[in-house]
Formats: sequence, structure tokens, C-alpha cells
Amino acid sequence: MLTIVLTKLVATAVVVIGVSVAVSKLGPRLGGILAGTPIILGPGYFFLLQDWPPEFIRASALATLHALIATLMFCIVFILTAKRLRLSASLGLATLTWVPCAFGFSLIPGGIVIAVLVYGLALLAAEAIRHAQALDQPKVVAVSGWFDVVVRGLLAGVLVAIATTLAARSGALLSGILIGFPVGLLTIGWTLHDRYGADVARATIAASQRGMLSLAAFAAVTAIAVDHLPPMITFAVALLASLIVSGALFIISQWLDRVARKQTLRAQ
Repeated sequence: MLTIVLTKLVATAVVVIGVSVAVSKLGPRLGGILAGTPIILGPGYFFLLQDWPPEFIRASALATLHALIATLMFCIVFILTAKRLRLSASLGLATLTWVPCAFGFSLIPGGIVIAVLVYGLALLAAEAIRHAQALDQPKVVAVSGWFDVVVRGLLAGVLVAIATTLAARSGALLSGILIGFPVGLLTIGWTLHDRYGADVARATIAASQRGMLSLAAFAAVTAIAVDHLPPMITFAVALLASLIVSGALFIISQWLDRVARKQTLRAQ
């Protein structure tokens, strides 16, 4: 058991650290697309798909999608409180909001279709709050250091190892929710707030909300495809769906930036 846990921990940490480094090296276009990939969900479901039957994976992926709705609540609470409260209090309150929301949203009836609709409504609310707070983009380019990347990778590795071994034995619900825990946003919010201040941390967390659509796509496609496709084909299809969504979001954001620049030039 210990060997399996350590293997999953190290493998996930390597993936998270590798993708984080690649994002900074590949330039804005490829890096932006790669940044939206499910670097924690991916390893988590890679292991689950090999060890558990389709009904377990379907229930777990649905729980992860519900957890992603709770992550939008995490973002909202952090954005609204990070400038008014101490960092530890803001992140603590956001996390305390996430926990009951993740389990509460899991009680939503209707399966994957209703979960996707609720996710869409939560995203619209989160984006409305983002615009009301005038958090369109970070004021500086915030770069993570090696320490931040390694800590994020290790935390992700611990999370995935626990979720796919110990938690999985307690059922699909707990496993799926744990995989959906926003460990990346937690570490990013902490390090950026400490290094650049509340405004940059809030803007960066707000900017991640739309990018989470790629994670929702991964979870939704996994839940749908696992009953019809072999495990590793399911994983590949879900990963492809995530990449397509991430790429589309990046292209749209680039187009909107060009339109905004043209309007600014015309106004001058």
C-alpha cells in the first residue's frame, strides 16, 4: 500500500511540476493552452480508471464536477475578502466555504446534465462579481518561483495519492470531491498575495474562473464516456476535450484583446 501511495504521489508531483515549468517556457500561446489542462484531475483519474469499475468512475467524476462548482464559490469568497481580511483569514474562509459547498452540491439531483447547468450558472455569477470588482486582468505579470512550483506539485501529489487510494476505499463521492479540491488556487492565492499583494492575487484567481471550464469538460466527458469506452480511451477523450476547451478559451481571449486594443487606438 505504501509503495502504491508513494508512486502516485511522485508521479503526480512530476506531472504538475513539469507542466508548470513547460507553461513558462513555451510562450504565451502554447503555454496558455497547457495551463488550462487538468494537471491534478488528469493523474487522479488516470489512476482511478485503472483500479475501479465504470459505475465508480461515473459517480466520482460527477462528484468532481460538483466540487468544481464549489471551487467557483472559493474564488468568489477569496475575491471579495482578500482585500479586507488578512491572507490567512481570507483563504481560510474560502476553504471553509468550499467544504460544505462541495458536499452540498453533491446532493443535487439530475446527474451530469443538471450539474453542468448549475456549473454554468455559478460561472456566470462568478464572472459578474469579477467584472463588478473591476478585476479584468492582473496589474503585473506574476511569475511563480521554483519553491512555489515544487510545493504545489507535492501538495497535488499528496492529494491525488490520498484520493485514489485511502479515500477511494470510502466511496466514489469522497474520492471525487478530494480530487476536485482547489489545491492549485490555494497555493497560487497564497504566494501571489504574499509576493505581489491582494490586488494581483484577486485578479489572478478571478482570471482562473473561465479557465476552469476545461476542468469541467474533463470531468463531464469522463462521467459520460466511461460507460461506453475502455478506461484509457475514456481518459484520452476527456483529456482531448479539456485541451479543446482550453485552446478555444485562449483563442477567444486573444481575439478579445485585439478588439480592445483596436478600440483603444480608435479612441485616441
